Amino acid sequence: MAQIKVFYEPEMELLSVFWQIPRKNQIATELGDGVILIKDGVSGEPIGIEVLSYHPGDDRFDAVSVELGQISSMQPVA
Repeated sequence: MAQIKVFYEPEMELLSVFWQIPRKNQIATELGDGVILIKDGVSGEPIGIEVLSYHPGDDRFDAVSVELGQISSMQPVA
């Protein structure tokens, strides 16, 4: 099962998303508009992204929603 880790640091306005474990030898490449691609330093395989100057409701992402807080018990939809 794949696991995605999302870290949001509001005081730094930094959103980090990893779909693999961060590496000591990772390298970063800026893709533009404050989006950084993080890759394994040996294989070059993408392992995550970082978004600079991020805040909830960021208009760079019209299909991504980040909500802060705890998930309450989920109720089935009838």
